[in-house]
Amino acid sequence: MTLRGNLTYSAPVGSVDLAAEGYEIWPCTECLPWHLEIVRDLVTGETIAREWHAIECPMLVELLSDSGQGGID
Repeated sequence: MTLRGNLTYSAPVGSVDLAAEGYEIWPCTECLPWHLEIVRDLVTGETIAREWHAIECPMLVELLSDSGQGGID
């Protein structure tokens, strides 16, 4: 049996910022609090997709690792 973390609606959340160009974004199938916001950096004008996941979501850990934005301590 694999123990899963708190992935319910009430789970604490964290985010990862990704370039919002050239790829499709699908809802996370691992955690219930997943949501997405599109943000424009007022300084650079860059548009980013900010994905919010449960802190213990394996997809968030993977995205943070892949993006170079660090991990969760």
